Amino acid sequence: MLDEIDLQILRTLQKKGRTKRNELAEEVKLSIPSVSERLNKMEDKEIIEGYYAKLNRKAFSYDIMAFILVMMDSSKHYKNLITKVEKMPEILECHAVLGEGSHLLKALVKNTEALEKVLSEIQSWQGVTGTKTTYVLSTVKETFEINV
Repeated sequence: MLDEIDLQILRTLQKKGRTKRNELAEEVKLSIPSVSERLNKMEDKEIIEGYYAKLNRKAFSYDIMAFILVMMDSSKHYKNLITKVEKMPEILECHAVLGEGSHLLKALVKNTEALEKVLSEIQSWQGVTGTKTTYVLSTVKETFEINV
């Protein structure tokens, strides 16, 4: 179980992942070893899944973000789809969904030619019967922060 101190540590790390352990200790009024022990436990329990730098995609000339809804003829191709998705660096996210399609993919590419190649690749996968693509014009909010 997480107590209020753990939650306070998590809230701080979500806002600023580079917060040093001594700063966390000062904020929650515990010793650095105590904070380190709490962090290690939360990492071991996979409550904290990792620490990441959020990069500016435009700085690397990634100009096109798209959401691709994938339609499949059968769930028997699920494992194949997952294997293929994991091998494509252009696909940032893959979500199994209910509704019209079976999976929703978030793709990031440099230009329309690259998007066309990604779509062509996905549409060639066994079991894929179609795709619907939504092109992102701008992003107002994008976060991994959850309310804890």
